[in-house]
Amino acid sequence: MGYRTTRRGAMALAGSAATALAGCLGAGSDAPAASAPAGGPPAADRSPHLAYERDRIREGVVSGGVSKDGIPAIDDPTVVDASSASFLRDEDVVFGVVRGGTATAYPRAVLVHHEIVNDRLDGVPVSVTYCPLTGTAMGFERGATTFGVSGDLVNSNLVMYDRATDSRWPQMLGVAVSGPLAGRPLREFDLRWTTWGRWRARHPDGGVLSRETGYVRNYGVDPYGSYGPRRGYYARDDTMFPPLTSDDRLPAKRVVVGVRTHDGAAAVTRTRLRRRGVVDLSIDGERLVIAHDDALDAAYGYRVPPAATVTAGEDGVVVDGAARPAAALPFARWPAVEAMWFAWAGFYPGTVLHA
Repeated sequence: MGYRTTRRGAMALAGSAATALAGCLGAGSDAPAASAPAGGPPAADRSPHLAYERDRIREGVVSGGVSKDGIPAIDDPTVVDASSASFLRDEDVVFGVVRGGTATAYPRAVLVHHEIVNDRLDGVPVSVTYCPLTGTAMGFERGATTFGVSGDLVNSNLVMYDRATDSRWPQMLGVAVSGPLAGRPLREFDLRWTTWGRWRARHPDGGVLSRETGYVRNYGVDPYGSYGPRRGYYARDDTMFPPLTSDDRLPAKRVVVGVRTHDGAAAVTRTRLRRRGVVDLSIDGERLVIAHDDALDAAYGYRVPPAATVTAGEDGVVVDGAARPAAALPFARWPAVEAMWFAWAGFYPGTVLHA
């Protein structure tokens, strides 16, 4: 796998404010989160699995070729009705989330230029985040602060910073690796990676992030290529930056759906998930299920009791003999993250793979 350090050029071509090379990640302390200053994002009860010491992760941080906030987060988003979103085609990728009974879609074509949207969903301050280089869309609760784009990357993945403490948070890890909040895990929620046509059919009365962001960007141009058809960075086998660890079990850009607990990680290829409908995973004795939603062509993760029977059926997912929608299984939801294989394997070497 080769590497191409052309990210700044790609963003410049798209008209982004790529101005100067950013410095390396600040050498923040590893002080316990409990002693951190007030105002940072709320902590999750337990950290997801970290395969490396934080020192090793910090050593892997590189400049992404843009300055801090050179890729501007959207801090004042405007959401319009689905019926008003004439700027979207049915085949365009969106990241969908339902909270408090309200559905909201975030167009990938907008997120690729901003990477972070600081929003509120059901009254809760959240950040919806997207890293184009790893193909990961993830949501986090942010508390009273907001997140911005640091300009740095690790394992090709977006390194966020919170504006309360300037701590640094690799998106896929969901844990601060430097700064006053080092070691603090974020409260995470997952998003559905689907298309606008599929999402609108499911949620015709939902909202969608507008292109009226307050920034001048050409949202019709993806700086890295295209998802429909797949071209450019998304189609090539090489990456712009070296991964933390290489794993040749799959091509680098093959999409997997990954889950992690405190003790480990597992992943299934998207093609296998589509074919099987339901994939049962075990991480150090903890049972997780990933279910495929055919209508959205998207994945849902659940934590499942050992005795439950969960299988794929013609009318959905069959749980203890009763068919249910993949989006509404009677278990605790568990974040399931779609990612390019090189990125998932780089952060979680030795991950259990179902291919």
